[in-house]
Amino acid sequence: MDIERLVEEFRSNFPILQSSVYRKPLVYLDSAATAQKPLQVLEYEKSLYTTYNANIHRGVHYLSEQMTSIYEQARKTVARFIGAKEEAEVIFTAGATASLNLVAYSWSEAFLRAGDVVLVSQMEHHSNIVPWQLAAERRGAVVRAIPITDSGEIDMVSYERMLQYGVKMVAITQASNTLGTRPDLKAMIALAHRHGAKVTVDGCQGVVHGGVDVLDLDCDFYAFSGHKLYAPTGIGVLYGKRELLDAMPPYMGGGDMVDKVTFEGTTYAPLPLKFEAGTANFVGAATLAKAIDFLAGYRDLIEYEDTLLRYATERLLSIEGLKIYGTAEDKSPIVCFNVEGCNHYDIGMILDKMGIAIRTGHHCAEPVMDRFSVTGMCRASFAMYNTKSEIDTLVSGVDRAVKMLR
Repeated sequence: MDIERLVEEFRSNFPILQSSVYRKPLVYLDSAATAQKPLQVLEYEKSLYTTYNANIHRGVHYLSEQMTSIYEQARKTVARFIGAKEEAEVIFTAGATASLNLVAYSWSEAFLRAGDVVLVSQMEHHSNIVPWQLAAERRGAVVRAIPITDSGEIDMVSYERMLQYGVKMVAITQASNTLGTRPDLKAMIALAHRHGAKVTVDGCQGVVHGGVDVLDLDCDFYAFSGHKLYAPTGIGVLYGKRELLDAMPPYMGGGDMVDKVTFEGTTYAPLPLKFEAGTANFVGAATLAKAIDFLAGYRDLIEYEDTLLRYATERLLSIEGLKIYGTAEDKSPIVCFNVEGCNHYDIGMILDKMGIAIRTGHHCAEPVMDRFSVTGMCRASFAMYNTKSEIDTLVSGVDRAVKMLR
């Protein structure tokens, strides 16, 4: 099957893409914020609630046992998908933000000391900055920013130099949610380990565009959310190396994460339950696994996303005064831009009336805005269900908006 037919087949699984906005066909270019959900995932979610809905782990009845089996099978699916050594290293959370907060809190409680340094890149989402700032304040440590270049890439010379001064953790994205940059993670992780530091990777914008092999990367922690991976909201994953997870204290207390509770003291359940307090989002975990299985049939479209990125970049740059932020050679399918003399918010509002959904603002990445001396950017982000004709519609819309605003 040729790529165009495969795209149409993939696209046909998403009912919302057939809808209209303000009597215009919807052009959805905001998948970096959340991806749309295929019918197979939506129907599976409904079937779980109508067929197997019951709380997991603590029931001896049929429904509970069935749902527990589905939940734990989902963990195995995720472990295979990311290349984890064992499923016990896969922790289900409420989302990537919850995963990163878990690492920042529990790891720092066990390992971070006064005067230690945490390195965080300038291109990080707030969710991979603020938790480390909170941990540093609590432990008396210091957070320092790894600078990025004008092209939006990690300044590797500065990074290697900074590693020499008491660094215990490096927090880095797999792909920037604004610049699209894919840092050289293998090189960064190897350098960090050489200097005795651990590495936490925010995989939200990377896992959906090419996947990940955590063993090959040798990262210590890896976090991602389900809703950017065509699954429902409210489910996320934290991968961690067993020896680190075993040494870390629980992040939250409650049911399921305990072994024995007495007023004299409490002992904790083994991995992964130690970090899964309370009622799990068992339907969310199952539908995440369903989304992963669904995507397995469309691996040939991963390179197609790169084609969309190149096409969008070329077409957008034809607009006079338009500047793209993030010009690294290796990028995820994200384009952030501004147009001289026009406010990013105004462009986004005008595009919305044309049925074109993009995102405007600082994208939870204010240090990136500061680095490029802007208050915000327009962001168009692409997925396997997007088409070149939709990019043409975007370019025409931006051109029209610019003429209206100037």
